[in-house]
Amino acid sequence: MSSTPTILTYEQLMTSFQESREEIRRSREEFREKWEKSEKDWENSRKEWDEIKKQMKETDRKIERMFEANARLGDRLGQLVAAMVEGGVKRMFEEAGYEFDVCNPRYYFGNKKIGFGEVDLLLENGDVALLVEVKTNLSVDDVRDHQDKMAKFRLWADTRNDKRQFIAAVSGGVVRENVRAFALKQGMFVVQQSSENVEIISPEGKPNIW
Repeated sequence: MSSTPTILTYEQLMTSFQESREEIRRSREEFREKWEKSEKDWENSRKEWDEIKKQMKETDRKIERMFEANARLGDRLGQLVAAMVEGGVKRMFEEAGYEFDVCNPRYYFGNKKIGFGEVDLLLENGDVALLVEVKTNLSVDDVRDHQDKMAKFRLWADTRNDKRQFIAAVSGGVVRENVRAFALKQGMFVVQQSSENVEIISPEGKPNIW
């Protein structure tokens, strides 16, 4: 038995056409909105990426400047140590009653148990060794750090059965008055560089012994 084909009236056909056209319009509108949103998202992503690349370049420049500054600082410290040696620090300490026959710039010490360290300048004789910390701009924290270094050096020396006495000195291209007073109060010598001259200031009474 065959079915009778559906016959649409003109009004029904026009209604169906209008509905189809409206559906196409909505679909095109949705597609346009999604496209515009994608474009905005891409633009925002591009701007964010450009900003990230800018920040990365700036970070690279900062790191490069930091390495350059550290290199200059290392050179400056080396110059200070050399100036101290050439300026007669050894002789000036001898005038203060300490005769040193060995002068060691950048002396490394330590072991895995107590840790490792570096002394900027080590003056030695058979009974006494002087550990000098050199800074371009000496601070109170630098003095405290040198105290810790002295304690570590003492421990390291004990493991080597080294019975010598150790005394301390701090030095700086710039040494402010409060820093100098603090170091002297801790029983340390203060070595100041002024132009081409080197001045040694002794603590009141006897220096601290480690």
